[in-house]
Amino acid sequence: MELVNNRYTIGGVAIDDIVALAGTPVYVYDAAIIERQVRRLQKAFSGIDFRLMYACKALSNMSILRLVRRLGTGLDTVSLQEVHLGLHAGFTPDEILYTPNMVSFEEIRQAAELGVHINIDTISVLEHFGHEFGGKIPVCIRINPHIMAGGNERISTGHIDSKFGISIHQMRHVQRVVATYGMRVNGLHMHTGSDILDADVFLQGADILLEIAESFPDVEFLDFGSGFKVPYKPDDIATDIDHLGSKLSARINEVNARRSKPLQIWFEPGKFIVSESGTFLATVNVVKQTTATVFAGVNTGLNHLIRPMLYNAYHHIVNVSNPGGPPRIYTVVGYICETDTFGWDRKLHEVREGDVLAFQNAGAYGMTMASNYNSRLRPAEVLVEDGVARLIRRRETLDDLLQTQTEA
Repeated sequence: MELVNNRYTIGGVAIDDIVALAGTPVYVYDAAIIERQVRRLQKAFSGIDFRLMYACKALSNMSILRLVRRLGTGLDTVSLQEVHLGLHAGFTPDEILYTPNMVSFEEIRQAAELGVHINIDTISVLEHFGHEFGGKIPVCIRINPHIMAGGNERISTGHIDSKFGISIHQMRHVQRVVATYGMRVNGLHMHTGSDILDADVFLQGADILLEIAESFPDVEFLDFGSGFKVPYKPDDIATDIDHLGSKLSARINEVNARRSKPLQIWFEPGKFIVSESGTFLATVNVVKQTTATVFAGVNTGLNHLIRPMLYNAYHHIVNVSNPGGPPRIYTVVGYICETDTFGWDRKLHEVREGDVLAFQNAGAYGMTMASNYNSRLRPAEVLVEDGVARLIRRRETLDDLLQTQTEA
């Protein structure tokens, strides 16, 4: 957001105009920031054979998928439905990686029949896949490196108690399965968690995957997942992508110089690409003063943005309707019949009923995790591109709530 002539804008479009177009609550995405983030990654890893796979679980609106495809990314998916969305958006099967967890084998079979890259993270599933397909369809194997990383225990996925991946201590078993069924392992994958600052976490994972790759002669790529941290607070720090790119590229180039078949490196960022592009706008319904707190109650809640309640995530909040007002302290809460606090004791320019508050860094895991809790309707989405705001998802109606229900 930028303050121009005392009016806040997103991508050059006044927030007032966006609210007039779509109402509130509404998710707004700035295409220029998405492009900036993609280009940053492409530049940071330009020294190696590199493939960027956008993790669409972060934000799967069709317009966003088409945008990142135009920018040159592939697609990381975690469900059959995301695979179909990717194909619908124009990605080819070869541009899509499917990494399920705890799904039925029928879903994996359907994904394999669609021709996308298959990533398997359980030995029993690997055996089933080998029995059914043998070496006809190559597979990627997701490794659990036993690395504890990430900004919250709920987004740490590579530690010893994680449900994700096959333990590095089970590689002999994996090798026997692969040999028994004549399988072709063309990729190795790991993902240790989200909000990772330390480049050494990725380098540690790289050494693990590089060592394992020696046992699988058909390996063509190593996928390091993602987990790059983005800044949430005004003075927050983020993953140094250029530093990571330089160190990892040097390590990979050193190894590739000794290999007859050089390895391609994949990353699958979601939050890093779309988080900073997103702003969530909500209108203040009530300003309520109690004996201890002044609440600013907005026309949304954990049903639309659950991250603060689920992960204790911080989203910077700005009163975009009163940029010149005196600063006061507010606790910003939602309208759900549950404790749904977006931020305690936030310093905002004076909040009045009817003002619009902007929640920043709302592009990732906002709309994709929204629900109809309390039978509330999910919000609209707007994309701002080249100075034009357009609606890319309409607001739900009561008919949307009823359309899948049947009479008893």
